[in-house]
Amino acid sequence: MPKVIAVLGVGPGLGLSIARRFGREGFTTALVSRTDTRHASYRETLSGTPTHTYAADVTHPARLEAVLARITAEAGEIDTVYFGPADASGPGITPLTSAGADTVRAAFDAIVSPAVRLVEAVLPGMLERGSGSLLFAGGLSGKYPMPMLGSLAPASAALRMYVLTLNAALRETGVYAGALTIGGLIERGDIHREFTKQDHGFAAGTLDPDDIADKAWSLYAGREEAEAEFNAMAAV
Repeated sequence: MPKVIAVLGVGPGLGLSIARRFGREGFTTALVSRTDTRHASYRETLSGTPTHTYAADVTHPARLEAVLARITAEAGEIDTVYFGPADASGPGITPLTSAGADTVRAAFDAIVSPAVRLVEAVLPGMLERGSGSLLFAGGLSGKYPMPMLGSLAPASAALRMYVLTLNAALRETGVYAGALTIGGLIERGDIHREFTKQDHGFAAGTLDPDDIADKAWSLYAGREEAEAEFNAMAAV
């Protein structure tokens, strides 16, 4: 049976490139996004790769659990999950000098909590099998101080350390966890489109999502590196 990768938060940039890269290696792909608006185009792009598409808000606990169950029932047992549900219309950026507890917590609720719930849902089965992989996309502000990313930085840092610690904790189990730490605008992605419409006060270069997906595959195949960094930020 082909292995299954669940791509949570798929978009026209990195998520689709991840699906395409793993599909080339014989994986069945299960793509999850908030709406099904672009699913037909995604399936067309991945023509030749067995592909299932699902509409679900993975920040909602019950919907995350339900979509994972559907993927398992329809596509097969999940070998790998990629978590990258960046949302250009999400909580937005507030300077830390004016961000209160509620603002900072909103970023945690949108970024960190869904990642932990995902692990809570899929890790027991992976540990029982002694195999599986967990890949997470996060922001460079989780590694370097970047004041211009304000209220997003604490959540980015928490996600990054969560994944790195998970990698260390899983080292002898056969299950792998890895972080893609990204600084820059990912070409073809929704955030790239939104940010190029207006001046957000900082300069960011662009990154090719196919290059990041190639590295994601290398992390998966090698299972030795806990993190890959992609830095196109002029400020870092």
